[in-house]
Amino acid sequence: MESVDRLKSVLHEHREEYINCLKGLIACDTRLIGHGIEGGREKNGQLYLEKLLLELGAEVIKEQMTEEVVQKGIDLFGEGNPGHEYTDRYNLIGTFRGTGQGRSILFDSHIDTLPHGDIGLWETDPFEPTVKDGRLHGLGASDMKSGLMASIMSVKLLKDAGIELPGNVHIWSVVDEHGGGNGTLATVLNGHTADAAVICEPSDELINIAHMGFIFFKVAVGGKALHSGMKWLGVNAIEKAMLLIQQLQQLEHNWLMRYKHPDLPAPTLNIGEIRGGTAGSIVPDYCEFKLCVHYLPGVMTRESVTEEVTNAILLRARGDGWLREHQPEISIYQAGGGFEMSREHPLIGTAHRAMCSVFGDGVPITGSSAGCDARLLKNIGGIPTVMMGPGHNEQCCKPNEYVSLDNYLNFILVYALTILDWCGQPRRSHASEDGGKASAS
Repeated sequence: MESVDRLKSVLHEHREEYINCLKGLIACDTRLIGHGIEGGREKNGQLYLEKLLLELGAEVIKEQMTEEVVQKGIDLFGEGNPGHEYTDRYNLIGTFRGTGQGRSILFDSHIDTLPHGDIGLWETDPFEPTVKDGRLHGLGASDMKSGLMASIMSVKLLKDAGIELPGNVHIWSVVDEHGGGNGTLATVLNGHTADAAVICEPSDELINIAHMGFIFFKVAVGGKALHSGMKWLGVNAIEKAMLLIQQLQQLEHNWLMRYKHPDLPAPTLNIGEIRGGTAGSIVPDYCEFKLCVHYLPGVMTRESVTEEVTNAILLRARGDGWLREHQPEISIYQAGGGFEMSREHPLIGTAHRAMCSVFGDGVPITGSSAGCDARLLKNIGGIPTVMMGPGHNEQCCKPNEYVSLDNYLNFILVYALTILDWCGQPRRSHASEDGGKASAS
Protein backbone atom coordinates (compact mmCIF):
# COMPACT_ATOMS: atom_id res chain seq x y z
CA MET A 1 0.00 0.00 0.00
CA GLU A 2 2.87 2.36 0.78
CA SER A 3 4.31 1.95 -2.73
CA VAL A 4 0.86 2.55 -4.26
CA ASP A 5 0.44 5.79 -2.35
CA ARG A 6 3.96 6.84 -3.30
CA LEU A 7 3.30 6.17 -6.99
CA LYS A 8 0.01 8.04 -6.91
CA SER A 9 1.74 11.05 -5.40
CA VAL A 10 4.52 11.03 -8.02
CA LEU A 11 1.97 10.49 -10.80
CA HIS A 12 0.13 13.62 -9.70
CA GLU A 13 3.38 15.55 -9.39
CA HIS A 14 4.49 14.66 -12.95
CA ARG A 15 1.01 14.70 -14.50
CA GLU A 16 1.65 17.44 -17.09
CA GLU A 17 4.98 15.93 -18.13
CA TYR A 18 3.37 12.54 -18.82
CA ILE A 19 0.53 14.20 -20.74
CA ASN A 20 2.94 16.24 -22.85
CA CYS A 21 4.80 13.09 -23.87
CA LEU A 22 1.53 11.67 -25.20
CA LYS A 23 0.72 14.91 -27.00
CA GLY A 24 4.04 14.73 -28.80
CA LEU A 25 3.30 11.22 -30.05
CA ILE A 26 -0.22 12.10 -31.23
CA ALA A 27 1.27 15.00 -33.19
CA CYS A 28 3.29 12.49 -35.26
CA ASP A 29 1.58 11.39 -38.47
CA THR A 30 1.82 7.58 -38.40
CA ARG A 31 -1.02 6.70 -40.76
CA LEU A 32 -1.13 3.55 -42.85
CA ILE A 33 -1.55 3.90 -46.58
CA GLY A 34 -4.00 1.47 -48.11
CA HIS A 35 -4.12 -0.70 -44.96
CA GLY A 36 -0.34 -1.03 -45.16
CA ILE A 37 -0.35 -2.51 -48.64
CA GLU A 38 0.86 0.81 -50.05
CA GLY A 39 3.08 1.64 -47.08
CA GLY A 40 2.87 3.66 -43.89
CA ARG A 41 4.20 6.73 -42.12
CA GLU A 42 5.10 5.03 -38.83
CA LYS A 43 8.71 6.24 -38.98
CA ASN A 44 7.57 9.68 -37.81
CA GLY A 45 6.45 8.20 -34.50
CA GLN A 46 9.31 5.73 -34.19
CA LEU A 47 11.87 8.53 -34.36
CA TYR A 48 10.03 10.38 -31.59
CA LEU A 49 9.88 7.27 -29.40
CA GLU A 50 13.50 6.27 -30.01
CA LYS A 51 14.68 9.63 -28.68
CA LEU A 52 12.39 9.34 -25.66
CA LEU A 53 13.42 5.76 -24.84
CA LEU A 54 17.11 6.58 -25.08
CA GLU A 55 16.66 9.58 -22.81
CA LEU A 56 15.02 7.30 -20.24
CA GLY A 57 17.94 4.86 -20.36
CA ALA A 58 16.52 2.09 -22.51
CA GLU A 59 18.47 -0.08 -24.92
CA VAL A 60 16.86 0.33 -28.34
CA ILE A 61 16.73 -2.03 -31.31
CA LYS A 62 15.30 -1.09 -34.72
CA GLU A 63 14.20 -3.95 -36.98
CA GLN A 64 13.25 -3.31 -40.58
CA MET A 65 10.11 -5.08 -41.78
CA THR A 66 10.59 -7.53 -44.65
CA GLU A 67 8.32 -9.59 -46.84
CA GLU A 68 10.47 -12.63 -46.04
CA VAL A 69 9.55 -12.71 -42.35
CA VAL A 70 5.85 -12.28 -43.20
CA GLN A 71 6.05 -15.20 -45.63
CA LYS A 72 7.69 -17.24 -42.87
CA GLY A 73 4.70 -16.57 -40.65
CA ILE A 74 2.32 -17.63 -43.39
CA ASP A 75 4.26 -20.81 -44.16
CA LEU A 76 4.77 -21.93 -40.56
CA PHE A 77 1.69 -20.64 -38.74
CA GLY A 78 -0.88 -19.44 -41.28
CA GLU A 79 -0.44 -15.88 -39.93
CA GLY A 80 0.65 -12.88 -41.94
CA ASN A 81 -0.63 -10.61 -44.67
CA PRO A 82 1.64 -10.53 -47.74
CA GLY A 83 2.45 -7.92 -50.33
CA HIS A 84 2.85 -4.82 -48.14
CA GLU A 85 5.22 -1.95 -48.90
CA TYR A 86 7.89 -1.69 -46.18
CA THR A 87 10.13 1.21 -47.19
CA ASP A 88 11.11 3.12 -44.00
CA ARG A 89 8.91 0.90 -41.85
CA TYR A 90 10.50 -0.76 -38.84
CA ASN A 91 9.66 -2.06 -35.37
CA LEU A 92 11.16 -0.45 -32.29
CA ILE A 93 12.10 -2.58 -29.25
CA GLY A 94 13.16 -0.79 -26.10
CA THR A 95 14.53 -2.67 -23.08
CA PHE A 96 14.85 -1.36 -19.55
CA ARG A 97 17.16 -3.62 -17.56
CA GLY A 98 16.03 -4.66 -14.10
CA THR A 99 18.34 -4.82 -11.11
CA GLY A 100 17.09 -8.16 -9.78
CA GLN A 101 16.41 -11.66 -11.03
CA GLY A 102 12.69 -11.13 -11.40
CA ARG A 103 10.50 -12.20 -14.28
CA SER A 104 10.44 -10.08 -17.43
CA ILE A 105 7.45 -8.44 -19.06
CA LEU A 106 6.78 -6.81 -22.41
CA PHE A 107 4.26 -4.18 -23.39
CA ASP A 108 3.16 -4.45 -27.02
CA SER A 109 1.50 -1.53 -28.82
CA HIS A 110 1.13 -0.48 -32.44
CA ILE A 111 2.33 2.90 -33.60
CA ASP A 112 0.25 2.95 -36.81
CA THR A 113 -3.17 4.53 -37.13
CA LEU A 114 -5.81 4.33 -39.79
CA PRO A 115 -6.43 7.47 -41.89
CA HIS A 116 -8.46 10.24 -40.28
CA GLY A 117 -11.24 10.08 -42.88
CA ASP A 118 -13.24 13.17 -43.81
CA ILE A 119 -11.27 16.04 -42.27
CA GLY A 120 -14.44 18.14 -42.34
CA LEU A 121 -15.92 15.95 -39.57
CA TRP A 122 -13.07 16.79 -37.19
CA GLU A 123 -13.62 19.69 -34.80
CA THR A 124 -9.84 19.98 -34.28
CA ASP A 125 -6.79 19.12 -36.38
CA PRO A 126 -6.22 15.35 -35.94
CA PHE A 127 -2.47 15.98 -35.59
CA GLU A 128 -2.80 18.89 -33.18
CA PRO A 129 -3.54 17.27 -29.80
CA THR A 130 -6.14 19.36 -28.01
CA VAL A 131 -7.46 19.07 -24.46
CA LYS A 132 -11.15 19.80 -23.93
CA ASP A 133 -13.18 18.91 -20.83
CA GLY A 134 -10.53 16.51 -19.54
CA ARG A 135 -10.21 14.71 -22.86
CA LEU A 136 -7.21 14.68 -25.16
CA HIS A 137 -8.35 14.75 -28.80
CA GLY A 138 -6.28 13.60 -31.76
CA LEU A 139 -5.82 10.77 -34.23
CA GLY A 140 -4.69 7.66 -32.39
CA ALA A 141 -5.50 9.02 -28.93
CA SER A 142 -7.45 5.88 -28.04
CA ASP A 143 -6.20 3.50 -30.72
CA MET A 144 -3.61 3.23 -29.36
CA LYS A 145 -1.02 5.88 -28.72
CA SER A 146 -2.24 6.38 -25.15
CA GLY A 147 -1.52 2.72 -24.41
CA LEU A 148 1.90 2.86 -26.02
CA MET A 149 2.90 5.99 -24.13
CA ALA A 150 1.39 4.75 -20.86
CA SER A 151 3.66 1.69 -20.99
CA ILE A 152 6.74 3.91 -21.38
CA MET A 153 5.56 6.37 -18.75
CA SER A 154 4.99 3.50 -16.29
CA VAL A 155 8.73 2.86 -16.30
CA LYS A 156 9.37 6.59 -15.97
CA LEU A 157 6.92 6.71 -13.05
CA LEU A 158 8.88 4.02 -11.23
CA LYS A 159 12.12 5.84 -11.94
CA ASP A 160 10.65 9.16 -10.82
CA ALA A 161 9.51 7.47 -7.60
CA GLY A 162 12.98 6.05 -6.99
CA ILE A 163 11.78 2.45 -7.36
CA GLU A 164 14.10 0.01 -9.12
CA LEU A 165 12.82 -2.43 -11.74
CA PRO A 166 12.90 -5.96 -10.28
CA GLY A 167 13.04 -7.49 -13.78
CA ASN A 168 13.53 -6.49 -17.40
CA VAL A 169 10.78 -4.46 -19.06
CA HIS A 170 10.47 -4.49 -22.85
CA ILE A 171 8.54 -1.89 -24.85
CA TRP A 172 7.46 -2.93 -28.34
CA SER A 173 6.30 -0.24 -30.75
CA VAL A 174 5.21 -2.20 -33.82
CA VAL A 175 4.12 -1.17 -37.30
CA ASP A 176 1.43 -2.46 -39.66
CA GLU A 177 -1.01 -3.68 -36.99
CA HIS A 178 -3.98 -2.29 -38.87
CA GLY A 179 -2.60 -4.15 -41.87
CA GLY A 180 -3.24 -7.43 -40.06
CA GLY A 181 -0.57 -7.62 -37.35
CA ASN A 182 2.57 -8.03 -39.42
CA GLY A 183 4.68 -5.92 -37.05
CA THR A 184 4.16 -8.07 -33.97
CA LEU A 185 4.41 -11.21 -36.12
CA ALA A 186 7.86 -10.14 -37.29
CA THR A 187 9.00 -9.23 -33.78
CA VAL A 188 7.99 -12.63 -32.43
CA LEU A 189 9.52 -14.51 -35.35
CA ASN A 190 12.75 -12.55 -34.89
CA GLY A 191 13.04 -14.14 -31.46
CA HIS A 192 12.00 -11.38 -29.08
CA THR A 193 10.17 -12.65 -26.02
CA ALA A 194 9.49 -12.20 -22.31
CA ASP A 195 7.91 -14.13 -19.45
CA ALA A 196 4.61 -12.28 -19.93
CA ALA A 197 3.04 -9.74 -22.24
CA VAL A 198 0.52 -6.93 -21.98
CA ILE A 199 -1.29 -5.76 -25.10
CA CYS A 200 -2.01 -2.08 -24.46
CA GLU A 201 -5.13 -1.88 -26.63
CA PRO A 202 -8.04 0.18 -25.26
CA SER A 203 -10.08 -2.01 -22.92
CA ASP A 204 -12.65 0.37 -21.35
CA GLU A 205 -11.17 -0.36 -17.89
CA LEU A 206 -11.75 -4.11 -18.33
CA ILE A 207 -9.31 -7.03 -18.49
CA ASN A 208 -9.53 -8.97 -21.75
CA ILE A 209 -8.36 -12.58 -21.86
CA ALA A 210 -9.82 -13.59 -25.22
CA HIS A 211 -10.54 -12.17 -28.64
CA MET A 212 -12.19 -13.24 -31.86
CA GLY A 213 -10.38 -14.52 -34.90
CA PHE A 214 -11.03 -12.68 -38.16
CA ILE A 215 -11.03 -13.40 -41.90
CA PHE A 216 -11.61 -10.94 -44.74
CA PHE A 217 -13.03 -12.45 -47.95
CA LYS A 218 -13.51 -10.97 -51.41
CA VAL A 219 -16.12 -12.52 -53.70
CA ALA A 220 -16.13 -11.62 -57.40
CA VAL A 221 -19.21 -12.33 -59.53
CA GLY A 222 -19.43 -12.10 -63.31
CA GLY A 223 -22.45 -11.26 -65.46
CA LYS A 224 -23.36 -10.25 -69.03
CA ALA A 225 -23.64 -6.56 -69.92
CA LEU A 226 -25.97 -4.78 -72.32
CA HIS A 227 -28.51 -1.93 -72.32
CA SER A 228 -31.06 -2.25 -69.54
CA GLY A 229 -33.88 -1.88 -72.06
CA MET A 230 -33.11 -5.49 -73.04
CA LYS A 231 -32.27 -6.69 -69.57
CA TRP A 232 -33.65 -10.17 -70.19
CA LEU A 233 -30.84 -10.83 -72.66
CA GLY A 234 -28.14 -9.98 -70.13
CA VAL A 235 -27.11 -11.23 -66.67
CA ASN A 236 -27.09 -8.75 -63.78
CA ALA A 237 -23.97 -9.45 -61.72
CA ILE A 238 -25.23 -7.31 -58.82
CA GLU A 239 -28.41 -9.33 -58.54
CA LYS A 240 -26.42 -12.56 -58.66
CA ALA A 241 -24.18 -11.25 -55.89
CA MET A 242 -27.28 -10.50 -53.82
CA LEU A 243 -28.25 -14.18 -53.99
CA LEU A 244 -24.89 -15.12 -52.49
CA ILE A 245 -25.15 -12.45 -49.80
CA GLN A 246 -28.54 -13.81 -48.75
CA GLN A 247 -27.01 -17.27 -48.40
CA LEU A 248 -24.22 -15.84 -46.23
CA GLN A 249 -26.77 -14.10 -44.02
CA GLN A 250 -28.35 -17.49 -43.42
CA LEU A 251 -24.96 -18.92 -42.51
CA GLU A 252 -24.47 -16.16 -39.93
CA HIS A 253 -27.88 -16.93 -38.47
CA ASN A 254 -26.91 -20.60 -38.14
CA TRP A 255 -23.69 -19.65 -36.36
CA LEU A 256 -25.63 -17.61 -33.80
CA MET A 257 -27.44 -20.78 -32.76
CA ARG A 258 -24.48 -23.18 -32.95
CA TYR A 259 -21.47 -21.45 -31.40
CA LYS A 260 -21.05 -20.01 -27.88
CA HIS A 261 -18.12 -18.72 -25.80
CA PRO A 262 -18.16 -17.67 -22.12
CA ASP A 263 -16.22 -14.43 -22.70
CA LEU A 264 -17.11 -13.43 -26.25
CA PRO A 265 -20.19 -12.52 -28.30
CA ALA A 266 -21.53 -14.73 -31.04
CA PRO A 267 -19.65 -14.92 -34.35
CA THR A 268 -20.53 -12.34 -36.98
CA LEU A 269 -20.40 -12.08 -40.76
CA ASN A 270 -20.44 -8.51 -42.07
CA ILE A 271 -20.85 -7.51 -45.71
CA GLY A 272 -18.77 -4.35 -45.57
CA GLU A 273 -18.18 -3.32 -49.17
CA ILE A 274 -19.83 -3.88 -52.55
CA ARG A 275 -18.85 -2.58 -55.99
CA GLY A 276 -20.40 -3.14 -59.38
CA GLY A 277 -21.92 -1.57 -62.44
CA THR A 278 -21.18 1.56 -64.43
CA ALA A 279 -24.58 3.19 -65.01
CA GLY A 280 -28.25 2.73 -64.19
CA SER A 281 -28.98 2.05 -67.86
CA ILE A 282 -26.47 -0.79 -68.21
CA VAL A 283 -26.84 -4.34 -66.94
CA PRO A 284 -23.65 -4.83 -64.87
CA ASP A 285 -21.31 -7.60 -65.95
CA TYR A 286 -19.22 -7.52 -62.76
CA CYS A 287 -19.82 -7.18 -59.05
CA GLU A 288 -17.56 -7.81 -56.08
CA PHE A 289 -18.26 -7.68 -52.40
CA LYS A 290 -16.06 -7.96 -49.32
CA LEU A 291 -16.96 -9.44 -46.00
CA CYS A 292 -15.35 -9.84 -42.61
CA VAL A 293 -16.01 -12.81 -40.34
CA HIS A 294 -15.24 -12.60 -36.62
CA TYR A 295 -15.19 -16.11 -35.22
CA LEU A 296 -14.79 -17.73 -31.81
CA PRO A 297 -11.51 -19.32 -30.69
CA GLY A 298 -11.60 -22.96 -29.67
CA VAL A 299 -14.95 -23.91 -31.19
CA MET A 300 -14.15 -22.42 -34.62
CA THR A 301 -10.96 -22.30 -36.68
CA ARG A 302 -9.74 -20.43 -39.74
CA GLU A 303 -10.04 -23.67 -41.71
CA SER A 304 -13.60 -24.42 -40.57
CA VAL A 305 -14.79 -20.85 -41.20
CA THR A 306 -13.19 -20.75 -44.65
CA GLU A 307 -14.81 -24.06 -45.52
CA GLU A 308 -18.26 -22.97 -44.31
CA VAL A 309 -18.16 -19.63 -46.12
CA THR A 310 -16.90 -21.22 -49.33
CA ASN A 311 -19.44 -24.04 -49.20
CA ALA A 312 -22.32 -21.62 -48.58
CA ILE A 313 -21.40 -19.54 -51.62
CA LEU A 314 -20.85 -22.52 -53.91
CA LEU A 315 -24.03 -24.23 -52.72
CA ARG A 316 -26.10 -21.21 -53.70
CA ALA A 317 -24.20 -20.91 -56.97
CA ARG A 318 -25.14 -24.49 -57.88
CA GLY A 319 -28.80 -23.55 -57.51
CA ASP A 320 -28.59 -20.82 -60.15
CA GLY A 321 -28.29 -21.57 -63.86
CA TRP A 322 -25.80 -18.77 -64.59
CA LEU A 323 -23.67 -19.07 -61.45
CA ARG A 324 -23.46 -22.82 -61.85
CA GLU A 325 -21.61 -22.31 -65.13
CA HIS A 326 -19.83 -19.07 -64.11
CA GLN A 327 -18.81 -19.70 -60.52
CA PRO A 328 -17.86 -16.78 -58.27
CA GLU A 329 -14.22 -16.28 -57.37
CA ILE A 330 -13.50 -16.38 -53.64
CA SER A 331 -10.28 -15.09 -52.08
CA ILE A 332 -8.94 -14.16 -48.63
CA TYR A 333 -6.99 -10.91 -48.33
CA GLN A 334 -6.47 -10.61 -44.57
CA ALA A 335 -6.83 -12.96 -41.61
CA GLY A 336 -5.81 -13.57 -38.01
CA GLY A 337 -6.50 -16.27 -35.46
CA GLY A 338 -8.37 -16.13 -32.18
CA PHE A 339 -6.89 -15.89 -28.69
CA GLU A 340 -7.80 -16.99 -25.18
CA MET A 341 -6.11 -17.28 -21.79
CA SER A 342 -7.11 -19.22 -18.69
CA ARG A 343 -8.44 -17.15 -15.81
CA GLU A 344 -6.25 -19.26 -13.54
CA HIS A 345 -2.95 -18.15 -15.04
CA PRO A 346 -0.81 -16.10 -12.60
CA LEU A 347 -0.56 -13.24 -15.11
CA ILE A 348 -4.33 -12.73 -14.97
CA GLY A 349 -4.12 -12.54 -11.18
CA THR A 350 -1.36 -9.94 -11.47
CA ALA A 351 -3.39 -7.88 -13.93
CA HIS A 352 -6.52 -8.10 -11.78
CA ARG A 353 -4.72 -6.96 -8.64
CA ALA A 354 -3.22 -3.99 -10.46
CA MET A 355 -6.51 -2.96 -12.03
CA CYS A 356 -8.45 -3.30 -8.78
CA SER A 357 -5.84 -1.22 -6.95
CA VAL A 358 -6.53 1.64 -9.35
CA PHE A 359 -10.18 1.25 -10.38
CA GLY A 360 -11.61 -0.48 -7.31
CA ASP A 361 -12.70 -4.03 -6.58
CA GLY A 362 -14.66 -6.03 -9.10
CA VAL A 363 -12.91 -5.15 -12.36
CA PRO A 364 -14.49 -7.56 -14.89
CA ILE A 365 -12.44 -10.19 -16.71
CA THR A 366 -13.91 -10.69 -20.15
CA GLY A 367 -13.12 -10.89 -23.87
CA SER A 368 -12.88 -8.51 -26.82
CA SER A 369 -14.96 -8.84 -29.97
CA ALA A 370 -12.15 -7.27 -32.03
CA GLY A 371 -8.97 -9.14 -32.91
CA CYS A 372 -5.52 -7.85 -31.98
CA ASP A 373 -1.89 -8.95 -31.69
CA ALA A 374 -2.46 -10.99 -28.51
CA ARG A 375 -2.96 -14.07 -30.67
CA LEU A 376 0.54 -13.75 -32.12
CA LEU A 377 2.25 -13.43 -28.75
CA LYS A 378 0.49 -16.42 -27.23
CA ASN A 379 -0.17 -18.72 -30.18
CA ILE A 380 3.19 -18.28 -31.91
CA GLY A 381 5.48 -16.82 -29.24
CA GLY A 382 4.13 -18.98 -26.42
CA ILE A 383 4.00 -15.90 -24.17
CA PRO A 384 1.23 -15.58 -21.55
CA THR A 385 -0.69 -12.49 -22.59
CA VAL A 386 -3.37 -10.16 -21.26
CA MET A 387 -5.08 -7.19 -22.91
CA MET A 388 -5.72 -4.02 -20.90
CA GLY A 389 -5.10 -0.41 -21.75
CA PRO A 390 -6.28 3.19 -21.77
CA GLY A 391 -8.72 4.42 -24.34
CA HIS A 392 -12.28 3.77 -25.33
CA ASN A 393 -13.32 1.25 -27.98
CA GLU A 394 -16.18 3.45 -29.14
CA GLN A 395 -13.60 6.14 -29.98
CA CYS A 396 -11.47 3.99 -32.25
CA CYS A 397 -11.37 4.81 -35.96
CA LYS A 398 -13.75 7.78 -35.84
CA PRO A 399 -13.58 11.57 -36.16
CA ASN A 400 -12.74 13.56 -33.02
CA GLU A 401 -11.10 10.56 -31.38
CA TYR A 402 -10.11 11.19 -27.79
CA VAL A 403 -8.83 9.59 -24.60
CA SER A 404 -9.78 10.67 -21.10
CA LEU A 405 -6.70 12.11 -19.42
CA ASP A 406 -7.61 10.47 -16.11
CA ASN A 407 -7.95 7.14 -17.91
CA TYR A 408 -4.52 7.53 -19.50
CA LEU A 409 -2.87 8.49 -16.22
CA ASN A 410 -4.59 5.69 -14.34
CA PHE A 411 -3.16 3.12 -16.74
CA ILE A 412 0.34 4.46 -16.20
CA LEU A 413 -0.21 3.47 -12.57
CA VAL A 414 -1.77 0.12 -13.54
CA TYR A 415 1.24 -0.77 -15.68
CA ALA A 416 3.70 0.29 -12.96
CA LEU A 417 1.92 -1.92 -10.42
CA THR A 418 1.85 -4.78 -12.94
CA ILE A 419 5.61 -4.48 -13.40
CA LEU A 420 6.26 -4.53 -9.64
CA ASP A 421 3.94 -7.48 -9.03
CA TRP A 422 4.94 -9.67 -11.99
CA CYS A 423 8.64 -8.87 -12.14
CA GLY A 424 8.91 -9.10 -8.36
CA GLN A 425 8.67 -12.89 -8.66
CA PRO A 426 11.64 -15.11 -9.64
CA ARG A 427 11.87 -16.27 -13.23
CA ARG A 428 10.68 -19.74 -14.19
CA SER A 429 10.75 -19.31 -17.97
CA HIS A 430 13.35 -20.66 -20.38
CA ALA A 431 13.25 -17.38 -22.31
CA SER A 432 16.60 -15.67 -22.54
CA GLU A 433 16.85 -12.06 -21.45
CA ASP A 434 19.81 -11.33 -23.71
CA GLY A 435 18.56 -8.35 -25.68
CA GLY A 436 14.97 -9.46 -25.19
CA LYS A 437 15.47 -12.45 -27.49
CA ALA A 438 14.60 -16.08 -26.90
CA SER A 439 17.21 -18.76 -26.57
CA ALA A 440 17.43 -21.56 -29.09
CA SER A 441 15.86 -23.88 -26.56
